[in-house]
Amino acid sequence: MVVQQYRDGGGARAVRALAAAGVIAVTAGCLGVEGGGAADGSGQRSVAADRPLDLLGQAADVLVEAGGAETRTSMETAAGGTRVTIRGQGAYDFRRQMGRLRVVLPKDPAGKDAAGAEGHRPITELLAPGALYMKNRGAGVPDDKWVRIDTTGLKDGNLVTGGVTDPMAAAELLRGAADVTYAGKTELAGVTVHHYRGVADLGRAARAASPQSRGALSAAAKGFSKDAVPFDAYLDEDGRLRKVRHRFTFSSDARGPEVAVVSTLLLYGFGLPVTVTLPDEDAIYTGEIRQG
Repeated sequence: MVVQQYRDGGGARAVRALAAAGVIAVTAGCLGVEGGGAADGSGQRSVAADRPLDLLGQAADVLVEAGGAETRTSMETAAGGTRVTIRGQGAYDFRRQMGRLRVVLPKDPAGKDAAGAEGHRPITELLAPGALYMKNRGAGVPDDKWVRIDTTGLKDGNLVTGGVTDPMAAAELLRGAADVTYAGKTELAGVTVHHYRGVADLGRAARAASPQSRGALSAAAKGFSKDAVPFDAYLDEDGRLRKVRHRFTFSSDARGPEVAVVSTLLLYGFGLPVTVTLPDEDAIYTGEIRQG
């Protein structure tokens, strides 16, 4: 397999091809694309023929055009030799930048979840621009109440706090890609996708993000211990993001150890109508939330 590497140096994107001039070998000699590049065997223009930096930078815009989608998420945290994985499933409306997910906390060997509760119900999360709503949060919150968090005030911009990376923020992060390698063509859930591996810069992504995402990403750019976020992104032939995995590094305080978080987002069922109704003010819990 031959890869291509793309770098952005101060606005001028130079391409260094590790292949013969004008030809990219994609999977063990399966697909060849001419330098001006139009076709994949069907006569359709292949996503691999375009410039990956542009494709990744436009991924969020393509999702907005697609509208709604179903999503699955996983977030794995490693700290002090312990790994914890939180999983979620739901739907997201990229036009309104709102979503609803059911988030399941893992259980330890004693049968307790990550919050220490016996048989804790899944947490319902509502995602909206600048806000995260959580129900069944536990920690002293009444069952019929929601917890509302201003994500622009979080040190991580809610890239990891809720156990789910907001799907729009995950896509907007790719606007900060500056070093990308095309890793080839593969298949994901029966769909042909193109795999790109690279590093995104949080600050750059925040500056290029849509107004609704800019505040949260700017907070993350200030709060994370490392601005560089390695990623693997998988785009289909229409340029739609089907899967993205980000690797975040942060510390809870200046003296605390660094925590590694791997967040994975899967998108499918594009065009799905998504309805998200935010709770009324009287349904928001305003009391103190117990920690631990």
